[in-house]
Amino acid sequence: QVQLVESGGGSVQAGGSLRLSCAASGYTYNSACMGWFRQAPGNEREGVAVIDSDGGTRYADAVKGRFTISKDNALYLQMNSLKPEDTAMYYCAAVWLGVRCHVATLHTSQYNYWGQGTQVTVSS
Repeated sequence: QVQLVESGGGSVQAGGSLRLSCAASGYTYNSACMGWFRQAPGNEREGVAVIDSDGGTRYADAVKGRFTISKDNALYLQMNSLKPEDTAMYYCAAVWLGVRCHVATLHTSQYNYWGQGTQVTVSS
């Protein structure tokens, strides 16, 4: 049973920082592609940052230079210089099909496992 559990969300003022964590279990963790996605009210879910099994990363243009994705025993998203437009529910996702994943994309359709989400609110 694959499980993804996010933590670390909260409320912060513009310019502040937060670090999200995602604890994963139930699959070969180091062979999967994983990522962070977000969804604001009234908007579609969008890719924020992803990482493949080789450590390659991709970022949405809106967060480049401010957010950093990393993983060791968990998946992390370090968010700096937060803006009000970063306010959303943030989701951890993984794609695991039984083979090593070498290409992570920002498309939600690539991912077959999702966490429940953690809320990030940035006030001006």
